[in-house]
Amino acid sequence: MELRVLRYFLAAAQEENITKAAELLHITQPTLSRQIMDLEKELGTALTTRGKNGLSLTDDGIFFRQRAEEIVELADRLEQAFAERNTEISGIISIGATEAVGSRLFAKLIRRFSEKYPLVQFHLYNEMADYIKDRLDKGLIDVGLLLEPVDTAKYDFVRLSQKETWGVLMRDDHPLAEREYIVPEEITEYPLILPLRERVRAEIMNWLNREEKELSIPLSYTLLSNAVLLVEEGLGCAFCLDGALAIHSSPNLRFIPIRPEHTTRSVLIWKKNQLFSPVTSLFIQEVNMLRGGIE
Repeated sequence: MELRVLRYFLAAAQEENITKAAELLHITQPTLSRQIMDLEKELGTALTTRGKNGLSLTDDGIFFRQRAEEIVELADRLEQAFAERNTEISGIISIGATEAVGSRLFAKLIRRFSEKYPLVQFHLYNEMADYIKDRLDKGLIDVGLLLEPVDTAKYDFVRLSQKETWGVLMRDDHPLAEREYIVPEEITEYPLILPLRERVRAEIMNWLNREEKELSIPLSYTLLSNAVLLVEEGLGCAFCLDGALAIHSSPNLRFIPIRPEHTTRSVLIWKKNQLFSPVTSLFIQEVNMLRGGIE
């Protein structure tokens, strides 16, 4: 199985049309069709179906596409790494980040690095913590910005100094909207919107001193920016952090901290014993040099 063929397949899947994909790849339509048929024969399964509306993927095709995208991305990153070795400081650093106030400190770090090395580019992926760690483990991103608690056994890390406070986001017409802080017995009678991340969710349930079956939880979220819209619609109150940028998106919402107070911090992580590209190694070196200023 050649990398070239994977690129052919991904182009066809993207365009959903063999003729358009062939034009994009600067090859003939019969050549592309034959390559995909040979690939299916090699794998022993059908990856595509063709109909009046063009090309679509089978279930095996969808699975293969996900893995092919990962392989091609790794190949591109490997090629880029070798190219960087023979040029001045340039290249791409891939970062996965959750929604947190730590993003502001990290943004300052990126800006300083960019000013120092203007040829460097950053690719930023905003995802939930489990996806970020999965992409780190597969070598698809270089550095992750996560919220504690984080299992750092496989990673080197730097903890950012700024604390983030947990609270409840609600509409300004909610019965508790004028409270200075929220205590467990007040909030449990209302519908709650909780983070989907298991370790964070467990901490919230411990604070509430309740089991999930005792509560009304109409929604669980991965990224708060989506949950905020449903808070605005009155679906429930969302547990979140004061540093999340999404909570400031509407003037009709109110963030109220919880009591007893519960805080956390952001952590920059990267894989231990990983051979990074020169530019990523330099970035991690800069992070470690600035450790005293950001911890």
